[in-house]
Amino acid sequence: MRMMRREQPATAVTKASGIAASLLGAAMCVVAPISEASEVGTQKIARAGTQAPVIGPAENFTGRVRVDPLVTATDELPASAAYVSFEPGARSAWHTHPAGQRLVVVSGIGLTQEWGGPVQEIRPGDVVVCPPGVKHWHGAASTDAMTHLAITGVLDGKAVEWMEKVSDDQYNDR
Repeated sequence: MRMMRREQPATAVTKASGIAASLLGAAMCVVAPISEASEVGTQKIARAGTQAPVIGPAENFTGRVRVDPLVTATDELPASAAYVSFEPGARSAWHTHPAGQRLVVVSGIGLTQEWGGPVQEIRPGDVVVCPPGVKHWHGAASTDAMTHLAITGVLDGKAVEWMEKVSDDQYNDR
């Protein structure tokens, strides 16, 4: 006599696994024929450490800031990405982004402020959404360094509009 296997009720995990497997399978079906086509571009790898870091210019930053570029904007992907590291007390000048920006805090404790709003503390894992055209600044707390991943949209070849520096009074207004 053949034993019948009893079906277990589907859980959120098994449903999610099934959905993920289905999506992966669908993606493989779509990707496989494309990868064989010779006219399609290939992946490119920019090895860590191959792009020289830049020191944040004094006209746009207060204190020591290091920018490690990761991605340059292209027509295909009109956004750039970089790690930006601020020493304690360092900060950007007031600025806006015509296509917006996302900041992902990687380490340390930082500060950010939108024009007319309060100074806010940001910590690792926090994501700051800077909408297009919103005047703001960001940087490290006075006693802690901070690094964030900045993903910045580019519109008509422009990523940022720099403005006046953040005063000590504005920075310390908490």
